[in-house]
Amino acid sequence: MDNPTSLPPSVGPGSRMVHESLGVSPRFLGRLHTGGPELVLADLVHTAARHLDHVHEQFTAAARNAASVLTRAAAGNTSINSLGVLQNRGTQIDILAARRDDAVDRLKETIDAYRQVTASEGAASRANRPNAVPASAPTITPPARVARGR
Repeated sequence: MDNPTSLPPSVGPGSRMVHESLGVSPRFLGRLHTGGPELVLADLVHTAARHLDHVHEQFTAAARNAASVLTRAAAGNTSINSLGVLQNRGTQIDILAARRDDAVDRLKETIDAYRQVTASEGAASRANRPNAVPASAPTITPPARVARGR
């Protein structure tokens, strides 16, 4: 069973971001809701966190692989062929870095949406309690008429 208050040290940046922002692991977030838009957004947060974790794993693997090739070449244990192996790996790393940045932005947006919906739902449920004092209706003032001269 997930422990919503702690994360293992090997957890990815998406899961860590959700935990730091919302105080629970992404997997546990969906268990806080029984349905409605809150559950949908909790699932979206979980999916966005998993996506970021996956892209981060791909980025890390590509960077480690390139570092390994460079280390072997620098030590003289292998030659770097002229077919653009490093150029291709560099492009792959650049693309993965851009995808990771995009995944971070999407997760931030999803977390913000989740917070807004759960905060407004919390406010709505507090307002629907029998002992809650209804808010006074806002005063509507008619717009001022502008005299137009011809």
